[in-house]
This record gives sequence, C-alpha cells and structure tokens, in this order.
Amino acid sequence: MNLLTMDCFSKAYTDKILFEKASFHIQEGEKIGVIGANGMGKSTLLKLIAGVEETDAGEVRMGNHVKIGYLLQTPVFPEDATVLEAALKGQDSQDMSVVSNAKAMLNRLGLPEFDQPVKQLSGGQQKRAALVNVMLQKVELLVLDEPTNHLDNEMARWLEDYLIGFRGALVMVTHDRYFLDRVVSRIVEVEHGKIYSYPGTYAEYIGLKLQRQNMEAATERKRKSILKKELAWLARGARARSTKQKAHIQRIEEMLSQEGPLEEARVELSSVASRMGKKTIELKGLAKAYDGRRLVSDFNYIFLRQDRIGIVGPNGCGKTTLLRMIIGQTEPDSGMIEIGETIRIGYFAQNNVHMDEEMKAIEYVREVGEYIQTSEGKLTASALMERFLFDGTLQWSKIGKLSGGERRRLYLLRILIQAPNVLIFDEPTNDLDIQTLSILEDYLDAFDGIVIAVSHDRYFLDRVVNRIFAFEEDGKIRQYEGGYGDYLKSRALRHPETYTEDGKIKGSGNPGDQIQPGNEGSQGEGSGKKKPNFSPKKLKFTYQEQRDYEHIDQEIAGLEKKLEQLDQEINENVTNSVKLQELVKEQEQTVNQLEEKMERWLYLNDLAERIEAQAKG
Repeated sequence: MNLLTMDCFSKAYTDKILFEKASFHIQEGEKIGVIGANGMGKSTLLKLIAGVEETDAGEVRMGNHVKIGYLLQTPVFPEDATVLEAALKGQDSQDMSVVSNAKAMLNRLGLPEFDQPVKQLSGGQQKRAALVNVMLQKVELLVLDEPTNHLDNEMARWLEDYLIGFRGALVMVTHDRYFLDRVVSRIVEVEHGKIYSYPGTYAEYIGLKLQRQNMEAATERKRKSILKKELAWLARGARARSTKQKAHIQRIEEMLSQEGPLEEARVELSSVASRMGKKTIELKGLAKAYDGRRLVSDFNYIFLRQDRIGIVGPNGCGKTTLLRMIIGQTEPDSGMIEIGETIRIGYFAQNNVHMDEEMKAIEYVREVGEYIQTSEGKLTASALMERFLFDGTLQWSKIGKLSGGERRRLYLLRILIQAPNVLIFDEPTNDLDIQTLSILEDYLDAFDGIVIAVSHDRYFLDRVVNRIFAFEEDGKIRQYEGGYGDYLKSRALRHPETYTEDGKIKGSGNPGDQIQPGNEGSQGEGSGKKKPNFSPKKLKFTYQEQRDYEHIDQEIAGLEKKLEQLDQEINENVTNSVKLQELVKEQEQTVNQLEEKMERWLYLNDLAERIEAQAKG
C-alpha cells in the first residue's frame, strides 16, 4: 500500500530553491534513510512529509487514516513539564502499560530521573525524551530527524534493534553509516533540488550512485560529441531554407540549452599542521569526581606523535570532562597534565562555541586571518570558504541564517585553519553530513599530528582511530588496540559472561547500567590522591609486533598494487552493474585493509623510534 506520494513538488525559502519538480513516495513497511549535503533540504523534506510545512507547488497525496510520528531536529516542550510528562505528551497517562513502557524507554536512553523538570535537561537529553514520546505513539509512519545524535553507542544499538523490529514505515535523516546499513531498505539522496532513490543499504548505495554518475557522464559526453558535429554543420553555412533544415537547427538550439549533470560539490581540505616537538601531552595520575561520583581515576598516558585515539563510554561517564581537562578548561582533582611547548590544540566542541548570529560567515573566518597558510600556499579566507562549500552568496549570509550543519562546517573550518598539531573532537559527527565526514576522515589520514575523538559514530571510530580508551567501572579507563569493532571483540573476550562480540549486553535491559565491574589491568584504586610511580617502563616489541614490523612494508605495497588493478577493472566494467557492485565492494574492503595497515605502520615505526631512543639513554 502506498502511504504517501509527492508528485512534481517544489519548495523554496526566499531565494534558495530546495526542491524543484521533485518526486517522492513511501510504501507500507518501507524503511528509508535520507542523506545529502548540509543545507540541501533534508529536514525540510521531513517537515513536508509530516505535514508541518506545505509545498509551494505539486501534489501531495496521503493514504487514508495514516498516522505519523515526527521527531524534530530540535524538539520543544512546555517549560513546566517533567521528563516523564514530556515522554507521555499526547498519550494516556492513566494507562499503566503506557507509563511503564515510557519509563522503560527513558531508562534505556539514560533518563532515569522521571520527575526532573525537562527544562533542566541538556539539548541532547531533551532530544532523547522526545524520541521516547515518538516511539510510544501508535503510528503507521515514523519520521525521525537525526535520531542517533546524542545517543551513546549502546543506546544507538538498542534503537537500531527497535527500528528493525518496527512494523510500520520509517523515514529518517541520519549520518550514522552503520545505522543506515543495518536499518534501512532504501537510501534517498537530496541533491540540488532533486531526489535520487537507491534500493538497498548504504553500502549498496555507494556502488549504485557511482553507476548513476558514470551513466550521466557518458550521456553528457555523447551529447557534447553530437553537438560538436551539429555545430560544425552550422558553421559550414547551413541556412534555414526548408522545413527540414529549420527543424534541424531547432534541435541544435535545444541541445545547446540543455544543462549537463551538475558536478557534485565536495569539501576540499589540505592537511596543515604546526611543527610538533618531541614532547607531546602527558597525563599523570589524573583523577576527577563530581558530587561524590568518580569520573576519572588515576589515569596515565603519554600521547604518541601519530596517535589516533577514540574515547567511548555511556553518556555522562566523563568523556567530555577528560577532554576539557586536557585542554585546560577543567582542573583535575589530582594528577598532572604536561603539554609540550610546540603543541597547538584545536578543540571541536560538542556544541559550537558562541557564534554571533548577526555576524556574516566570512567575517567569522576573517577573525582568524584574511590570508590562510595551506600546504599549497596562501589562500584568501574567501577562497578557503569556497573549498568548504560556502559559495559567494553563502559567505555573506548571516550566521543566524545558516542551517545547523552549515554552522557546524563553518566552526570546523575555523578550527582547522589555525593549523593545530593536536585535534580534539567531541562528537564530531553530530550535524555534519556524510560527504563532509568522509572528507574529514580522509583529511585525518594525512594529518601530521595527534587525533583524539569522543564519538558515538562507530563507522567514524573504525575508520579513523587505532586505539580505544573505554570508560569502565568507577572511573577506570581501559585501553584497547584497534578500532571500535576490535574493541567490542576484545571486550567480549575479557568479559564473556557480560558481552557478545557484536556489542550487545547479555541479560541487561538498561543501557544506563551497562558499565560492568572489571578490575583487570585497571589504572589503580582510591580517590586519586595516591601518588603513582612514574619510573619509566622498558619498551620492547611483542612477538606479533616484531613480525608485523618486519613484513608490513611488503604487505602495504601489495595492497596498493591491488587497488591499482581494481581501479582499472572498475573503469572497464562501468556498464555491468552486478560486476561493478562486486568490484566497488572489493575496493572498499581493500582500502579499509590498507588504512589499517598504514595505521599499524605508523604505530610500529613510532614505537621503534621510542625503543631506539630509550636504548640510547
């Protein structure tokens, strides 16, 4: 059954056209993921589907008696409402089964204080309360705008399972690529006023989009080739003396007026970092508690020059507090933080720092400098903004008129152009579109410095980091080698009675209670007042590290050669959709393998240098 059909619809705000003669439909039980660059109109599409806004033109047909549950990007509640009242908004609060379900979901999403005024909650907590309210509704269609923002990894996994089991239809905007892969059956991309539909998961979408772009490029090449011949015919002195010739000339004019496919705009980043000396950042006996609750307990670590660290743990465990201690915004209760003289930190906060909404976007960038040094030489602030997809009109727009994602991208640009050699990210994937995330991930590959990231985005962690700091019981932070998937497997091996390899918790119904006791390899007990022993530990390779160090160059060369062969095969099979998808999938796997090897290479070579330096005394 068709739940919703939108035919040939258009929508614009002032001079910005978001949709022009676009079409969209939703079938019963279908699960759709909406993606696209920031500012393209993803949230507007959801508002049109939910009936919150109307199209400027076109026809919208809704099935009879279709009920919709809509999660706004920024929900609003009555100021005097409690957390439970916010969750039960529009529900029968006298129905004990509904109240019980609401409380269970609130617990799942880390909101156990049911009587707390909703106005005391952070924006992320309010979003979770609104999510509970939407999930309680008996509807045929769920419309969710960024449901995974502000969810920790365990909560996101629970929501995945819930939505997979949901029997109604689902349309959601999210930038969580693993979430898209597990939940949706169709990807819809909003791009330059049009809507493109791709059946399958996010991984399948990548291959299908490449196929569409190749077909469009081939069609455009054919059009230009024909047009070239026709223009040559005109140049030979053709005259419109007959009806046939008039029609011929008219066809040429029509071909000239046709617009070719728009090239996809891409954020362009060039890696620039200040020189880093030998001393980086050292954490010694770090401890911090709030209201008698220990967040960080006796934590020690020396950051290596090319470290890629991911920090995970449930909401409220102390991840952001750790970052703020490192950058000096929060004082530790005990312990020391030593930062080398050459260290320049760029901190990408979870929420944008205050941005004057009356200030123009280009003025915000020019506060750092009119000319910016890049790896390619000096660029003007305006030229650099264009690389970040801020065209001339957008550059002179007031910040208050930018979308949430555009503001986030502007904030990121301002941080990167200051040439930090340590990048610290607190939830970098919130409100950044997938395209910008992909480019940021590529940028971090080439970034000559340290990366520290708190993130709930499992794809980002697997793609970027090579070591995980996991907040565990009572403020202890345990280290795990590899990305997020490696961490889940290692945690399951360490605690087989508690965790499965895919990250699920055995027999636990409350993500808020998912930090289980585990003292093996802990950083120490006590209040943090105990003085740690800082005598240096003798460094050496493990047996596996020694083997990897001896063979890794050869393995990297083999993977690079394989990628060259795959690129050639892809070019030769652009019209064979089945073969193309297989090749694109193999290419993606090979790229991932190469990235893992390169990260391993950086770690091993850094460790080898430290071993050599220690041996020399």
